[in-house]
Amino acid sequence: MTIYENRMNQLRSRMAESGLDVALITDDDNVFYLTGYYDYLHMEFGRPTILVVPKDGESLLITPTIDLNAAIELANVNRIAPWNDGMGNVWRDELPAAVRNAGRVAIEPNHMPPLVRSYVDSIVDANKITSVTPVLADLRMIKSPEELIMARHAGQVGSAMMEAGRAAIGDGVPEFEVAIATSQAGTRKAAELLEAHYTEADMSPNTHFLQIMASGDQITKTHHRASTKIMRRGEPVFLCFCGMTNFHRFKLGFDRTFWIGEIADKSQIEVYEVALASQAAALDALGPGVTAESVHAAYAAVIQDAGYEYPFRCGRATGFSFLEKPQLVTGDTTILQPGMVFAVDGSVLVDTFRAQIGDSFIITDDGYEPITHHPKSVEDLIL
Repeated sequence: MTIYENRMNQLRSRMAESGLDVALITDDDNVFYLTGYYDYLHMEFGRPTILVVPKDGESLLITPTIDLNAAIELANVNRIAPWNDGMGNVWRDELPAAVRNAGRVAIEPNHMPPLVRSYVDSIVDANKITSVTPVLADLRMIKSPEELIMARHAGQVGSAMMEAGRAAIGDGVPEFEVAIATSQAGTRKAAELLEAHYTEADMSPNTHFLQIMASGDQITKTHHRASTKIMRRGEPVFLCFCGMTNFHRFKLGFDRTFWIGEIADKSQIEVYEVALASQAAALDALGPGVTAESVHAAYAAVIQDAGYEYPFRCGRATGFSFLEKPQLVTGDTTILQPGMVFAVDGSVLVDTFRAQIGDSFIITDDGYEPITHHPKSVEDLIL
């Protein structure tokens, strides 16, 4: 049994437990998770792909004919129904039969394109429509051994990018040069890992997602992209790989703050030390059997006790999506379990400076396993 067949069987079992007769899955991360099918054009080009999963029948992939060859090779489904632009009722043809005898039709309300949702609403009574999102989120929380191997490999890719970014930062260097260096390093490490450990020849090693980084007076912009700005001695530089650490489609979180040559504004040291201490407090709390919100509370207490404002969430679960369940934030009472993967941050923001340290971890039976690695002390981060 393939990993995709096992996931599909688990989904069907959970659908039966929840009283769901058929699921219409349109989120591309979930389509990949369940079938192995990815990189189709989907709604960015106005072309819906819909995975139909009945609780006790054959799975069906409705996808554009333009991507049929990829679907035949990649998609672990019982049947593929290709549709072509302007021909017949296009992607709608198969749906009426798929939902005709269903008592409850489960969709992804926040990930179903409005065009598709409008049609589903026209053929299914409103009182029969429910959400499959909680079922899929719970299914994906605990990673399989195969997924944890991917997570560790993603950590190696992220660490290679961080080392390359660190080496590229310097006085007189434009930010985009750092982005070029990180992309090259991540791609080469990913290619090395794919060739050594995986059989899928089509999975691209190339990193993607614009490099998140900021320097100097732009440092307070959390998701600033690499620009033509010239970095200067004494400035802080923030590097974030929360989008680019994406190996075999497995995502992680990973951040560091650096300084070029020296710390020109010495007040930044205290802010950074609090951010570092907040991550340490979160890690002291991190482990199996605790609630997600308790990890956030430990992190937030350090920041607030130091006189800074209440912070954003401490972290989030990751996997084949950038954001998964649970989140390390107030109100999330999910109990952490072995096999979960989290990005865990420490961060403090003031008017003219922002410090952030972030790493990713696997929850183990007795604590956690770090899967991203780079020094964190102030002394080690002055380049």
